[in-house]
Amino acid sequence: MNRRVVITGVGVLAGNGKGKDEYWQSLKDGKVGYKPISLFETDQFIVKIAGEVSDFDPTKYVGTKGLRTLDRSTKLLISAARMAIDDSGFKITDENTDDVGVSVGTTLGSLKSISDFDYVTLTEGPRYTNPALFPNTVINSPASQVSIWNNIQGFNTTISTGFTSSIDAMSYAYDFIMMDRIKVVYTGSVEELCMQTYYGFYALKFLSGSKEGESFINCPFDKRRNGVTFGEGACLIAFEDYDHAKARGARMYCEVLGFGYYFDPFRVNRYNPRGIGVKAAIREALKNAQVEPHEIDYICANANSTVAADKIETEAIKEVFGEHAYKIPISAVKSMTGECYSLSGSLAVAASVGAFDQDFIPPTANYKEKDPDCDLDYVPNKSRKARLNKILVVSFGPNGSHSCVVLGRLKE
Repeated sequence: MNRRVVITGVGVLAGNGKGKDEYWQSLKDGKVGYKPISLFETDQFIVKIAGEVSDFDPTKYVGTKGLRTLDRSTKLLISAARMAIDDSGFKITDENTDDVGVSVGTTLGSLKSISDFDYVTLTEGPRYTNPALFPNTVINSPASQVSIWNNIQGFNTTISTGFTSSIDAMSYAYDFIMMDRIKVVYTGSVEELCMQTYYGFYALKFLSGSKEGESFINCPFDKRRNGVTFGEGACLIAFEDYDHAKARGARMYCEVLGFGYYFDPFRVNRYNPRGIGVKAAIREALKNAQVEPHEIDYICANANSTVAADKIETEAIKEVFGEHAYKIPISAVKSMTGECYSLSGSLAVAASVGAFDQDFIPPTANYKEKDPDCDLDYVPNKSRKARLNKILVVSFGPNGSHSCVVLGRLKE
């Protein structure tokens, strides 16, 4: 039996929008979500801007009870889960809970909790730590809390593969459904903006404006680009067996056609300039999705405003797609959300779902100066109306992981 996987729900919290409707509208408008940081003091930093989810109040999504000991990552994720579950229209009961799973990708989600817990332990002694806060230090805690809060008992998995974590978590969810081991999976990612993660990116000079003599700018594919803008948020998307969704009369946004993955370790925190992993992952995704290169009519790019990554991605697209590369609209959602590490892949998928549902192509914001090394159609500054049939989402990082997914307009 040939199974199919469809997307039936979206829950998203990003720097430029809370909830799918606000997020999609922000993408249509080219609205950026990066702003001065309010979550911690930034006096020691030259750069004081990030894609913060401002004015976040979890009680609006999950009520007031049970939040006291949860960290920000968990609150973000359970809020996104509530939106995704509501949007999917699937009622989780004791009778069907074994048919529901959770698959989350995250890498830095517990860093602040670990740091805070250890700080009290080291400065005041183990007897003064709050044991109720210890669960937050475990990387799978946010995903586990999603299951606890929503009575999901099918399976619960946390994937941590760096920048590609959310796409890899989605691939895991997809495989579970294709093997008929589960019917519905809420899958995606969470990353939290905090002093510890921000400092890490800042110390590595990965942030735009963190190098001496450079100013802050977030402009993927633009010649002026000089580094990333760090972002945060949470996104969960409902993957569901097609027959199961059809039987319950669910709204189906689009279909998940296939994934591609390639691990190409090069140097620590360095992209391979030959783009071996990007090309291989794209080709594998197209092959698994049974889609020819000329059938792709939009690419939701990885582009994060670093000189190396955007050039590598452009060259990979040109090699894989040939002359068709110049006809494909390509845009960078990170120009509006910032680089959200593990989360960025799921934000790109959520953007692509909106592109199908709202018939538009998100723009690449703040694009002004053309780069001879990046000479494709990057949908500069303004979204476009378009009815799309097949979308490729690309995700990769300097740690060697490369993952892609192909989505398609649903055909009955």
